[in-house]
Amino acid sequence: MTSPIVRFAPSPTGRLHVGNVRTALINYLFAKGQNGKFLLRIDDTDLERSTKDYEDGLKTDLNWLGITWDDTFNQSDRFGNYDAAVEKLKSAGLLYACYETPEELERKRKIALSRGRPPVYDRSGLSLSDTEIKAFEAEGRTPHWRFKLSGDRVEWNDLVRGPQSIDTSSVSDPILVRGDGSYLYTLPSVVDDIEYGITHVVRGEDHVTNSGAQIEIFRALGGTSPDMAHTPLLIGADGQGLSKRLGSLSMMELSKKGIEPMAIASLLAKIGTSDNVELKPSLEVLCEEFSFDKIGRAPARFDEADLYKLNAAILQEMEPSLAVAKLAELEGFHTIGAPELFWDTIKGNISTISEANDWIEVVTGKIQDTDLSEDQDYLRAALEHLPSGAFDLETWSSWTGELKAATGRKGRGLFMPLRKALTGLERGPEMNRMIVLLGEETCRARLEKAIV
Repeated sequence: MTSPIVRFAPSPTGRLHVGNVRTALINYLFAKGQNGKFLLRIDDTDLERSTKDYEDGLKTDLNWLGITWDDTFNQSDRFGNYDAAVEKLKSAGLLYACYETPEELERKRKIALSRGRPPVYDRSGLSLSDTEIKAFEAEGRTPHWRFKLSGDRVEWNDLVRGPQSIDTSSVSDPILVRGDGSYLYTLPSVVDDIEYGITHVVRGEDHVTNSGAQIEIFRALGGTSPDMAHTPLLIGADGQGLSKRLGSLSMMELSKKGIEPMAIASLLAKIGTSDNVELKPSLEVLCEEFSFDKIGRAPARFDEADLYKLNAAILQEMEPSLAVAKLAELEGFHTIGAPELFWDTIKGNISTISEANDWIEVVTGKIQDTDLSEDQDYLRAALEHLPSGAFDLETWSSWTGELKAATGRKGRGLFMPLRKALTGLERGPEMNRMIVLLGEETCRARLEKAIV
């Protein structure tokens, strides 16, 4: 196979979310795994809704994920190319004017369904007389333009779904140009794919039914249809669609929550495939492991809990200096006396950097009250035996050893009341590290407060 050229084509009308990032990632992994090119096409033909801020946001999100592009362009700079394609299709008799209003088209659709026929456009625009056209235009109507399909069966071998075919007589001639002269997605996309030499179109399976018409437009414009791969869509852990949650699953929001890029890439690259979902060290490794043969036909299940597990694994392996640099952005971290010890202590108890805020509060702030009414005598003994001076990693062992000998307590009865009195919690990091972070003064004050 020659080196592939693929494109990711977001519209700058919002931020990237896990659904379109998965499409971008699959395109990128496939192309780079085959020494190919990844193009970023900004689909901004909708001039009213597209913004420069969103475009910049899309690029920021991709760069954050490590997905870089070999070339990029905006469709809004290429209207002349699309106009030329329109004239070519008109000259070939393959683009024809239609004057129905949306209400008239909806009425035709309902009539066809009521008669048990598929709601396929009846091509009445092809038989309009000059008189009829003049009458419509006198009413102030402007035409929309439809591409005339051949009515033949279009076939292709989908890289994910296998052999596919569309009977173009069973679908409506697609509208390529609206009544206001603006372009729908289809024509600009085909023109760009031809002119930029796109070899593979990789997208969600919701575009399968559009493929027959698009293949015919490629041919009508003198191009060769790219190979196609239609991947199953994402669903949530509950089996439902993600459409209502895409805002909270944007790259911007996930980044704010402290999710690392490789956690997102590792999850999105593997869900819905025959590979296990596990943390990978780099996009390069994911490129090496990628294959369309591994992608199944069932919807890919996205579970946010899996994302946090992968993120926790990244934190476990993170270099302390990098972790401390990230922690330094949290309010209150500057009051921690031993930053790297703090990180080494808490990293097994968090799944995002932002969750370290809870442990900063435990170490430096107020802790929640717990019921220690049955352990008052034991806590008095703990206070009596609390070592003086600087604590180290052996202090906990020596302190609890003395308490065991003095009180006869052991196991949970020995350790749990101390953990609750000193941290306000029943579980958490190892206490030999926690008391070093707390220090003698804080430990003494918290034990005194716990004694009623």
